[in-house]
Amino acid sequence: MSQPPRTRRPSQRGGVVCCSASDSQAASARQTVKFRPCIDIHKGKVKQIVGSTLRDLPSQDTPATSSSSSSPSEPVTNFESDRSAAEYASMYAADSLPGGHVIMLGADSASQEAALGALNAFPGGLHVGGGITPENAGLYLDAGASHVIVTSYVFREGAVDEDRLRRMVEAVAPERLVLDLSCRKKGDHYYVVTDRWQRFTSLVVDGESLGRLADCCDEFLVHGVDVEGMKLGIDEELVSLLGKYSPIPVTYAGGVRSLADLEIVKAAGRGAVDVTVGSALDIFGGDLPYREVVEWHRSQL
Repeated sequence: MSQPPRTRRPSQRGGVVCCSASDSQAASARQTVKFRPCIDIHKGKVKQIVGSTLRDLPSQDTPATSSSSSSPSEPVTNFESDRSAAEYASMYAADSLPGGHVIMLGADSASQEAALGALNAFPGGLHVGGGITPENAGLYLDAGASHVIVTSYVFREGAVDEDRLRRMVEAVAPERLVLDLSCRKKGDHYYVVTDRWQRFTSLVVDGESLGRLADCCDEFLVHGVDVEGMKLGIDEELVSLLGKYSPIPVTYAGGVRSLADLEIVKAAGRGAVDVTVGSALDIFGGDLPYREVVEWHRSQL
C-alpha cells in the first residue's frame, strides 16, 4: 500500500538545490484519496488538542528566550487517551494504514519516548514531527519512521531559511522529508504559521510556493489551523487550493466530522488530497466510528 518511489531530477529554485519528482511520477501518485491516521502526543500522552490554543514551548528548533514564559498556558484538550501511542500505531499497522503522522506537541522526554514507541510498533509506516532537526532526524528514521516532518526549523524571522532547508534536505534526502505547511488565512491568502501555529510567516501557500518547495521534499502536510481540533467542518477553500496546485502528495488535516466531509475533501481536492481525521473519531472520544473511516479508505483503493 506504500506509494511507488518517485523519479527525481536535480533542481535549483530559489537558491535551494533539491530534487524533484518527474511530472509523470507525481501524477501517478495522485490517483486515490487515502485516510492518513494520526497520533498527537503531549507530555507523553496521546491527546487531541485545539491547535489554535497551542503555545510556543522550549524545543530543539525553537530555543527559549528571556521573553519565553516559564510556565506556558495549557492548550485546550478535547481528549486524552489511556492507550499508549504504541497501541495506536499497532492498530494502524493491523489495519494497513501507512503514511500516518506522529506529532510531538512538546520537547519533553516523555513525548519523545512515546513517539519512538509508536515508530517501533509500525516500522516504516509512520511519519514523525515535532522539533525535528538535521541533528536528530536520524534517531527517528533509525527507530522506524518512514519520513520526518519539518516546519519551524526551516523558517527564521518569518521566512524560509534556505540554508536550514538545504541542511535538512542533505541530512535526510528529499525522499524521506515531509514539509509541514500548516496555515491560517489572513486577508485573501493562506500563510504558513510556525512556533506552535502562533506565528505568521511571509510564505503564502499558493501554486508558486508549493511548486518550489515540492522540489525539496516527498510530501506536504497541511493543517487548516483555523478549524483544527474544533470539529467545525473542513476548510474547503484550502483543500481546493491544495488539490489544484500541489504537484506532490499532500495530506490535509482539520475539521473533519463525518464521512460526508471525507467526500467533500475528495471532491474539493480533485482526488489528489489525502485526509487526516482526529477529534471526530470514536477512538479519540468523538462520534465518527473509526471502523467506518477505515472502510471508506479501503473503498477508495
